[in-house]
Amino acid sequence: MAERNDDGGCGPGCTCAPPGRSQFLTIGSARPAEPATTAGGGRHTIEQAVIPAGTFVMGDSSGDRNPMDGELPQHPVTLDGFEIDVTAVTNDDYARFVADTGYRTEAATFGFSAVFHLAVDAPDDDVMGSASGTPWWVGVRGADWSHPGGRNSTLDGLGDHPVVHISWNDARAYCAWARRRLPTEAEWEYAARGGLDRAKYPWGDDEVDAGGWRANIWQGEFPVRNTLEDGFLTTAPVRSFERNGYGLWQPVGNVWEWCADWFDPRYYGASPAQNPQGPDGGGARVLRGGSYLCHISYCNRYRNSARSQNTPDSSMGNAGFRTVAAVSS
Repeated sequence: MAERNDDGGCGPGCTCAPPGRSQFLTIGSARPAEPATTAGGGRHTIEQAVIPAGTFVMGDSSGDRNPMDGELPQHPVTLDGFEIDVTAVTNDDYARFVADTGYRTEAATFGFSAVFHLAVDAPDDDVMGSASGTPWWVGVRGADWSHPGGRNSTLDGLGDHPVVHISWNDARAYCAWARRRLPTEAEWEYAARGGLDRAKYPWGDDEVDAGGWRANIWQGEFPVRNTLEDGFLTTAPVRSFERNGYGLWQPVGNVWEWCADWFDPRYYGASPAQNPQGPDGGGARVLRGGSYLCHISYCNRYRNSARSQNTPDSSMGNAGFRTVAAVSS
């Protein structure tokens, strides 16, 4: 595995999620998204993990934190019990939602989404250009959940992979249909830890490549060469690697997962001790878990406590979601 950067594993201004949609709008035209609503009563069929009520220590205990992300201070959090999807929502799951409702994602409405440069599968004319500061991300016209690399790509063989190019607003629309919700950031971290309080990863403190790959992240020289040691350039099937102690598959690596909360790097200093819901407002929503693009040489956010963020209308080829519900009484 590559060595860490001296600054804590992340270069100045680096981000594991792509730039927000507004940055791509400066290099190509697009239609504004239109609000969409979906009726409840959909068939959400993902297996559930029942997470018991309890208290855990939220925040980074490993020392590998990214200072600007707000992973400190560590603080005890008490949560009510809840149920959470054992996997991210898959392409097959999202296809049922779209077939039932006719919903158009914001990527489809805007006409483009962010694609990792090695995953582009589109005519040259569809490539809008790369984003400033993160040239491995390009805006691609025609890229959306059913065309993850661009208009020449399909979902053939990807039904059990996590759905991507889903904005926070798109994830919320699915939740409304399924009569569920996105997890709070605290719920997400509690479930990801799998009962291992203060552990760095869902499986403990061993590194991700110790004794064989434990998550889908980047191997090789980022962002130009992936050695594919774990078998995947982009997404992996959602039931890959091993479950954590609560039965969740891949809470870290593979794809970033949207949470309900607004993002504020100062929030932990004032967070309620019981069932925190995040800040009252903000400009970006929380993303958790890292993705197939994470690499220790530039981005070590595939840890339980790691945080990222993006605007609610942004979509990208390495972000999806899983859902939760209150435990039935």
